[in-house]
Amino acid sequence: MKYLRVRWRHDSPEDPVLLYSEVDDEGWEVRKVDEYIDGRRDLAGNGIETGSTFIAEDQTPSLEEINADPQFEAVEITPQEFEVVWKQAKDWFELP
Repeated sequence: MKYLRVRWRHDSPEDPVLLYSEVDDEGWEVRKVDEYIDGRRDLAGNGIETGSTFIAEDQTPSLEEINADPQFEAVEITPQEFEVVWKQAKDWFELP
């Protein structure tokens, strides 16, 4: 597994500014958390989808490919960092 945090630079309050992804060894998203400018979060994975967040139907590009687009800044994070964000999003929705 690989864990990513992608900062998306834009001016739209309807779109997330941080995207957290858990990606399997073949490049498919397993779980995802989207964070918006106002601090709210939506999540997808493990049979859960909130807001407009969903698991991507395409494989996740490499960090180099993501970072080639100037509106994105992607870094790899630890599994623990992802779990904290995942748990906070689940707790907000009071999901088990």
